[in-house]
Amino acid sequence: MPTRVHEFAWPDRVVIGTVGLPGARTFYLQVRTGKQIVSIALEKQQSAELAGKIDEILDQLIALEGNPFSIPTGTPIELVDNDPLEAVEEQFRTGAMTLGWDPTTAQVVIEAYPLSDADADDDDDAVDGNGAEVAEMLLVRMPVGTARAFAKRTREVVGAGRPACPLCGYPVDPDGHVCTLPEV
Repeated sequence: MPTRVHEFAWPDRVVIGTVGLPGARTFYLQVRTGKQIVSIALEKQQSAELAGKIDEILDQLIALEGNPFSIPTGTPIELVDNDPLEAVEEQFRTGAMTLGWDPTTAQVVIEAYPLSDADADDDDDAVDGNGAEVAEMLLVRMPVGTARAFAKRTREVVGAGRPACPLCGYPVDPDGHVCTLPEV
């Protein structure tokens, strides 16, 4: 089965954003180079983990003795991106993701794969012109400054959801919450 790779080596934009209201948001990883744009859906937890792991990789590189790379400790102001997502057409829903470091280009590398048949209840695989299934993946390579800005924005987007219940820590719905609902 052929694999369709959506590859972005030096993207113009790479962000996590959402569509919908808190409690019913869909998270998207959106990447654009020129007019090529890809949006993949992912879970809130996947977004949070991705941001944390990117920061972890960058912080480890800073601490590495003899590190030849110039890694920013914070987000370079010129790379801050608070704009909303561009037009969203979901390419696929993310299942497995990998995160790595390419020292030859000094880039953080993200690979995202669709939910597998074992993970999904429905069959949303892409089909080519002959009716054969086509596997897909997203491959994004980000320079270190872009990666730091991506992680910062992602943490902000994840944190902009519903407030946490002070009693149990779970999100509070606009209609109330089990721990905070008045007793009848």
